[in-house]
Amino acid sequence: MQAMAQREVLLERRQRSAAAETLWGKLSLAQKFAASSLAQFGYDLNYIRNSNTGSLAILLCNGIAATISNDGEIDTSPDIKIRS
Repeated sequence: MQAMAQREVLLERRQRSAAAETLWGKLSLAQKFAASSLAQFGYDLNYIRNSNTGSLAILLCNGIAATISNDGEIDTSPDIKIRS
């Protein structure tokens, strides 16, 4: 029984990493560099919002959001609301 529970955890982890890989591939080169630097502080890429002006990467760390503009500019105090 415990082996099945461990297997389910591993499968869930694989699915999340596949989703993160897909998001990572959609970032611009500048966003990838910026996201790598934020990852050192515990931020995880959560989603990407696209608009006419480009894409905005949203990262979270302990419920605190940071954004990265298409040109790699980091904002650790964005004026956005994250729905849970």
